[in-house]
Amino acid sequence: MAIRPTRALDREQLKVLLTLVQDGVVSRRQLLDLGANDDDIERMVRRRELYRRHPGVYVNHSGPLTRQQREWVAVLVHWPAALTLGSALPDPPYSAVVHVAIDLRRTVKPVAGVMAHRTACLTDRVDWRAAPPRMRLAHTVIDLASRVVLADPLAAFRLLAEAAQTRRTTAATIADVLRGRRVAGRTLLLEMLDDLATGACSVLEREYLRAVERAHGLPQGRRQKPSSTRTRSAYRDVEYEDHDLIVELDGRASHDSARGRDADADRDLEARVSQGATTVRLTYGLVFGTPCRTAGHIGTLLQQRGWQGAATPCPRCP
Repeated sequence: MAIRPTRALDREQLKVLLTLVQDGVVSRRQLLDLGANDDDIERMVRRRELYRRHPGVYVNHSGPLTRQQREWVAVLVHWPAALTLGSALPDPPYSAVVHVAIDLRRTVKPVAGVMAHRTACLTDRVDWRAAPPRMRLAHTVIDLASRVVLADPLAAFRLLAEAAQTRRTTAATIADVLRGRRVAGRTLLLEMLDDLATGACSVLEREYLRAVERAHGLPQGRRQKPSSTRTRSAYRDVEYEDHDLIVELDGRASHDSARGRDADADRDLEARVSQGATTVRLTYGLVFGTPCRTAGHIGTLLQQRGWQGAATPCPRCP
């Protein structure tokens, strides 16, 4: 009977893997690939060179795991796997659970602290060179936004805007990927991405008309009135011609966060109320997030310009 040749554990490569690549985390499969056997692994555990965190996954210390170590453990315990959903964002929010994507055909046992999601076309949607591997950002933001867009369009828009502002992807790239996916609210998401990419405001215009103007009994403004400047032709989003008030709806994202931009626009709106300006600029946050407050301000501006009516409460008003 032939004796299978053995080779010694390559400790230099193990050191590189632990210190430079995987933040102190390694799997049994990787240890075997480096020349270790099960006796070697048990010996390292006894000597406290490695600590078992999950079956087949080890770290090089006994203390609390960092966020990135938790991510590596989650990926390796379900390998081949990749970070997904909120865990795959560039700056993920803290969560006690790490979300990983696995192949659609796999079934895995539950692991504490890890949520596995069976995912179609996994190989094509993952950046396997990332450390740890993760779903590509366009796919990640589509998955997250499609989960909330029908119930909370503002949350979906903010996800899209903040992803586009990372410079790791663009609104146009996300739209191209989305056209090849079948997800909830795809048409609405595509319109939002068009708002982000071009400044068009189809989604924002509809919501302003529905949730701000009509819901609160404001007079009906004229939509898309042609206007011109010294350099180009343009269109006014909403103009209240009898009251010398123009509302510009801004569907684009800036280099700041979408949430910060909403706060700036809210301050601008309040300043314009007190100063009597004739043009206001409204963002997604002011229309989708606080339509009642926004309607009150627009009503005040109209009254300052001669409107005899008053904004009326809607069912959402506090």
